[in-house]
Amino acid sequence: MTLNLVKLCVGCSAIEELAAWIDFRLDERRQAGLSIEQFHTTRMVPKRIDELLDGGSLYWVIKGNIQCRQRLTDIRTFPDDQGISRCHLVLEPRIIVTEWQPRRAFQGWRYLTSEDVPADEGQGKSGRAKLPPELRNELASLGLL
Repeated sequence: MTLNLVKLCVGCSAIEELAAWIDFRLDERRQAGLSIEQFHTTRMVPKRIDELLDGGSLYWVIKGNIQCRQRLTDIRTFPDDQGISRCHLVLEPRIIVTEWQPRRAFQGWRYLTSEDVPADEGQGKSGRAKLPPELRNELASLGLL
């Protein structure tokens, strides 16, 4: 059974900011001669790794709504400089826009079952991804999206 993660995208107020951050980090790695992969470092290590890597994604909460996802390609544990276990959630750099789904703030990440995930944009009936980012964010802040 496929399992997913949901996490707050702290510091981003739009999908476009997340995309710019990913591009920036990949370019940094390219210039440093490192492998070109995108990952997110997290303090807690998921226990259900096999289920997550069976087609799972990391769903990003931006401005109080799940708005997009990235497919998980690997989960690598490592000890930090103090010997505490951490992990890299290795992600496909491509962002897949989803239907918006409201989420309250939380810390860390949470598991998200396949039954609870929002549909990918275009699979549902909303066309909000076609709106300019500024308009989309303004409508969302007014509670209209």
